[in-house]
Amino acid sequence: MNSESPLVTVVGLGPAGADLVTGGTRALIEAVPPPARFVRTLRHPSAGVVAPAKGCDDLYRSARRIEKVYEAIVERLVAEARRHGAVLYAVPGSPAVAERSVEMLLGDGRVRVEVHPALSFADLAWSRLGIDPLASGVRIVDGQRFAGEAAGERGPLLVAQCDSVETLAAVALALPAPSTEVWILHHLGLESERVERTRAADLARWEAVDHLTSLYIPEMAEAPAAELVRFGELVATLRAECPWDRSQTHRSLRRHLLEEVYEVLEAIDGLPEPAAPGGATAAGEGYEHLEEELGDLLFHVFFHATLAAEQGQFTIGDVVRQVDVKLRRRHPHVFGPAAGGAGDEESLDAGWEQIKRAEKGRASAMDGIPEALPALLGALKVQKRAEAAGLDRSSEADALESLRAALDVPAVRRDEEWLGSLLFAAVEMARHCSLDPESALRAASKEAREEFRRAEEI
Repeated sequence: MNSESPLVTVVGLGPAGADLVTGGTRALIEAVPPPARFVRTLRHPSAGVVAPAKGCDDLYRSARRIEKVYEAIVERLVAEARRHGAVLYAVPGSPAVAERSVEMLLGDGRVRVEVHPALSFADLAWSRLGIDPLASGVRIVDGQRFAGEAAGERGPLLVAQCDSVETLAAVALALPAPSTEVWILHHLGLESERVERTRAADLARWEAVDHLTSLYIPEMAEAPAAELVRFGELVATLRAECPWDRSQTHRSLRRHLLEEVYEVLEAIDGLPEPAAPGGATAAGEGYEHLEEELGDLLFHVFFHATLAAEQGQFTIGDVVRQVDVKLRRRHPHVFGPAAGGAGDEESLDAGWEQIKRAEKGRASAMDGIPEALPALLGALKVQKRAEAAGLDRSSEADALESLRAALDVPAVRRDEEWLGSLLFAAVEMARHCSLDPESALRAASKEAREEFRRAEEI
């Protein structure tokens, strides 16, 4: 690190009011002129100690993901440090505890970073909960990244950054059981302090949550990732000890896999319709059926990975890592340098196909379309590929005209080729109307079955 690099001095404002800000922190603040003072959020109770200072709250409002907020904060601080030579950055609590922006600053080679200690929200939490964190083996995790950071953990866990009902709901969903005990730590050190015990199932209904809310989870009966580990062990045991499983190959499982996919589709068709666009649907029998069928499908994913591992090809971990890398690469509008400029769904589809074509080294837009796709789905795939490549610029009116032309063909010329053209034109019409022809035909067939059954009862 070059000693001439701009300096960012990081201080902590403590977990609550100004009375918990240390004298050392106040001295560091006073040593920096106001134009070079920055605070992560002006909403913190002791933010006034840094005044006058510039907040970063605007970045929270403009970014789509919390990680992008932290990246934007770092970019702002680096730019201001270069401008002033040195800046002060104040964060809630302690800069050494659950502060992602500070973690990212320390890894940024463009600036020097000096971090000064402060009282953390965790210090108040230990006092209110009456526990010794060393004796209890508590681990602190970020509520914004709970599912990943808590994977494999049994507790106890102190969960920071639980600033919204959505975050509480995400934490609850990642917990192993609705009955998991959770302590809510709210406004510690303030007159409005609340320490309450609840269950995972009730977390999302705790609407008083804000940026000064944390959680404590004494114990998790099952670690969030443990189910998948045990499931992998179960598949390996079946493969070793069950005669049927032992005799299977990738090819022999093919038809069973196809059956499971169609059973998942049938379960999806049985779900209740949303009450309104974007609205929630009530859990019920339909979701129980989908849960069961997804489990059967997951068994096949693990089974194929187990077979591949036996041949020294890849493991289930490799499958997860590969798809993780691929999805990040294929979503540059989310994870790339231009994140946030996603555009509309049509442009995203075109970009997705272009990225896939470049990855696979395909000479034609038609390469890579599976021959085994159902006919309607295959036709839709051909049309979408052509559209993404700029080879099909037809409109809904053009599609309707093609459909009418196919219907007007004289009876003597209505052969298999004519029928194929008619169905292809119908798929084209569905595409322009943003409809799924496969699902539409399946729904029509289901309705016809019910109608015929009703006719039989008359």
